[in-house]
Amino acid sequence: MPSFVTDVEEIRKRAAQKIEDGAVTDTYQGDVEQTISILNDALATEIVCVLRYMHHYFMATGVHAMAVRDEFKEHADAEREHADKIAERIQQLGGKPDFNPASLVQRSASQYAEGKSLSDMIKEDLIAERIVIEVYQQMIRHFADHDPTTRVMIEGILSDEEEHASDLSDLLFITDPRSGETEGEDPGTHPLDMRSDERSRQQRGAQQSKARENTGASKGNNKNRKKHAA
Repeated sequence: MPSFVTDVEEIRKRAAQKIEDGAVTDTYQGDVEQTISILNDALATEIVCVLRYMHHYFMATGVHAMAVRDEFKEHADAEREHADKIAERIQQLGGKPDFNPASLVQRSASQYAEGKSLSDMIKEDLIAERIVIEVYQQMIRHFADHDPTTRVMIEGILSDEEEHASDLSDLLFITDPRSGETEGEDPGTHPLDMRSDERSRQQRGAQQSKARENTGASKGNNKNRKKHAA
């Protein structure tokens, strides 16, 4: 038996008391209700991140967006796993995971920002990841040794969020840092404007065809005038 365990029988008695509390014992040094509240806010944050990433995944189209699209999906899957871990921990502490969609955005540390272009989507996701990183760092310092299990879980999630932020930062090479505009414009760069772009291309094509027809007709008239003059 480890030397720091001084009275096994006393521990056994305490373990038998309030047995319905499950994983929460008398030696738990945190505030259970406060921890559950904090974790439910973290749960809301992760769910909002899943929704935002999935929206970006479906809206990112075009040649330049393919690699970014896959990254959005990978991040969404990771955030979903984070939400599962947090919900499970809330249940272990005797709480109820709050999945109420009516209050998700209000409880989330990050915003649900759609973005109008591929560049906007990347930036919004990177901002959200940086917010979450700071919030989770504060959580880790709060839990410290009072709740080592929750702290270690948040530490693991934080590591993933830092990796996501690094990935998104690498994707910013497609953005001009001076203007904020996306370089290498292709149909998928502005997925929400694709229809208007297509109409503009069709109009330009029609105008060019009409101009060529007018040029051909003008040349034909000039030839006829020359023949009559001869």
